[in-house]
Amino acid sequence: MPETTRETARAVVRKVVDDLEKRLATRTRATLTGALDRSARVNRPRHRDIDWDRTIRANLKNYLPEYGTVVPERLVGYGRASQSVKKDVVLCIDQSGSMAASVVYASVFGAVLASMRSINTRLVVFDTAVVDLTDQLDDPVDVLFGMQLGGGTDINRALAYCQSQITRPADTVVVLISDLYEGGIRDEMLKRVAALKASGVQFVVLLALSDEGAPAYDREHAAALAALGAPAFACTPDLFPEVMAAAIEKRPLPIPDMATHQ
Repeated sequence: MPETTRETARAVVRKVVDDLEKRLATRTRATLTGALDRSARVNRPRHRDIDWDRTIRANLKNYLPEYGTVVPERLVGYGRASQSVKKDVVLCIDQSGSMAASVVYASVFGAVLASMRSINTRLVVFDTAVVDLTDQLDDPVDVLFGMQLGGGTDINRALAYCQSQITRPADTVVVLISDLYEGGIRDEMLKRVAALKASGVQFVVLLALSDEGAPAYDREHAAALAALGAPAFACTPDLFPEVMAAAIEKRPLPIPDMATHQ
C-alpha cells in the first residue's frame, strides 16, 4: 500500500477503532475489575480488606438476638493483589478472511485488557504462521495493520505457541477466536486443548466476535471441543466482557441461546 494511501486508511481505521473503544472500554473494565476482585477473595483478610456485607451474610446463622449482633466466625474480604497481575489472558485470533470483524473487535478488546494492570494480556494471530503482536497492544490500529487476512489455518501450531508462553496455568484464560477450519493436525489440536484444560487453563472458544452472528464453521471440530468441555459459540461484543468475567471467576460461561456447542 502506498504511504499516502496507507496514512489515509490509518486515519479511517483510527476513527472506527476510537468509536469502538468508547463504546466498549468502560463496561469491559468495570465488569472485569469486579470479576478480578471476586476471584481474589480471601477468608483471612486484613481488617481494612473485609467485605462487611458478604461477611454478615456468611455469618447470619451466628446471630445473637440477646445482643442484637452477628458473631463473624468467618471473615470474607479481598486480598491485597490489586497492584499485581492477577490473571494472564491470551487472545489467539484466526486471521483467515472470514474472521475480519472478529479481528477488529479482538484488537480493540486486546488493547482494553492490556490497559488493565491486573491483567497480563498476550495477543497472538495466526494463519499457517503464528505472529505475536503483544508489543503492539497499546495501539489497536498498529495491530490491524500488522495482520494479513487470508491464507490457510493451523490452529494446532498457534495453540502450541500459546502453550509455550503460559507460566501460570491456573491463573490463565486462553480465548481462541476461530471458525475452526483446521488445516493443521486435528488430533494434535484436540490433544493440546485437553492438555491446556488439564493444566488448569480456562479455555474459551469463540466462533465469531462480531455483531453478525456465527459464521460458517467446522461443526465436527466444534463438537469435539464441546466434548472436551470447551463449547464453541459466537459472541457479540456486548457479551464479551461477561464471558471474560465468567472465565476469570471460573464460572460457567454465559453461552447465548444461538450457541453452536451441541
